[in-house]
Amino acid sequence: MEKLLLGVEALGFLERGGFPVLKAALAIDQNQAASVASGIGFPVVMKISSPDVTHKTEAGGVKICLIREEEVREAFQDLVDAFTFNNPAKRLDGVMVQQMGRGVELIVGSLNDKQFGPVLLFGLGGIFAEAMKDVSFRLIPLDPRDAKEMIKDVRGSEVLTNPRGETPDLAALEHFLLKISRLVVEHREIQEMDLNPVFISSRGIEICDARMKIARA
Repeated sequence: MEKLLLGVEALGFLERGGFPVLKAALAIDQNQAASVASGIGFPVVMKISSPDVTHKTEAGGVKICLIREEEVREAFQDLVDAFTFNNPAKRLDGVMVQQMGRGVELIVGSLNDKQFGPVLLFGLGGIFAEAMKDVSFRLIPLDPRDAKEMIKDVRGSEVLTNPRGETPDLAALEHFLLKISRLVVEHREIQEMDLNPVFISSRGIEICDARMKIARA
């Protein structure tokens, strides 16, 4: 038996483990969404929370850069109405209201390969992950050399090493990959993990969204 952790629940698991996550909370009505957004601080992002929808953006389930409570209330209703109309048979748990991240989008994940065991995945997020499949893999546990090589192996790594804007904190990224590796080693119940997107900037790392499969005892 497996349990699926999504959104706020998955982010909470990671935050308790000392990982940097963007502030987020689940809202079930317009007023609660506005209150959460005000508490987090603007701008915020809003996303549908459903165990039946993996790719929220493709499903039209994301609103970004909301800067006022009125916008949050309107966005909440738009997201719920669109989801209900387009996915009448799918479950909606609510809408996640989240601090807006910035930086280069990354994807980090893990899976249990039947032949090799736990494997770590790293790549650039956005179109690089979806269209170009620009990712690298290493067996877990990683060592510092593995972390450095994973970053260099990605074809689009120039976005990180020769940025046009601010310089991403690559030392923080290497530390992050090693820490994710240790998490999987220490928590063998993690069968699969998808952190997407993860933002990297000069400020370091911020996990935006997460999805985890946990084996039940």
